[in-house]
Amino acid sequence: LAQFKPARVNIDYHVAFEGHYYSVPHQHVGEVVELRVTATTLEVLLRRQRIAAHVRSAQTGGFTTVPEHMPASHRAHLQWTPAKLIAWGERIGAATAGVVRWQMERRPHPEQGYRSCLGLMRLAREYGNDRLEAACARAQSIRAPHYGSVKSILASGLDRQGSSLLGAERSVAPMPQHDNVRGAGYYGHH
Repeated sequence: LAQFKPARVNIDYHVAFEGHYYSVPHQHVGEVVELRVTATTLEVLLRRQRIAAHVRSAQTGGFTTVPEHMPASHRAHLQWTPAKLIAWGERIGAATAGVVRWQMERRPHPEQGYRSCLGLMRLAREYGNDRLEAACARAQSIRAPHYGSVKSILASGLDRQGSSLLGAERSVAPMPQHDNVRGAGYYGHH
């Protein structure tokens, strides 16, 4: 018994079904496909041709990713281990290392953390290590230690301004306090 369901291939070349993400060959990003789902399998059909098949997973928020589906640039980051990424961050500075650690620890799947960290590497090449470090420190100070906020801080030049703006930023909703959110102090030099 199979159920069919339309889906769109996300920008990260995965389709979602019941909260789990399954990879599709990356050249199909943005296309509307049909999922054929049984108790044990999930197939992805494009114009009735099967372009991917996976064992069905019940892991909410999880990813089932076939390396051959990745663009070459993403396949390259299979070589990046969390330890290597953290070591890269530490070479830039404590704040960058903190943001890298946050990515590795907070993502349901390492693939997402890798994407963010590779984005940080691009920002380092584009803006230089010193500005990246300053932007990461600022992102941590406003409790938004993720790639998107670091990128926007750099794009708007906020990393070059002193803490005089912090008053204005207090209107940003604070990050929720719960046990697994570590403050900036946690990420000092070890």
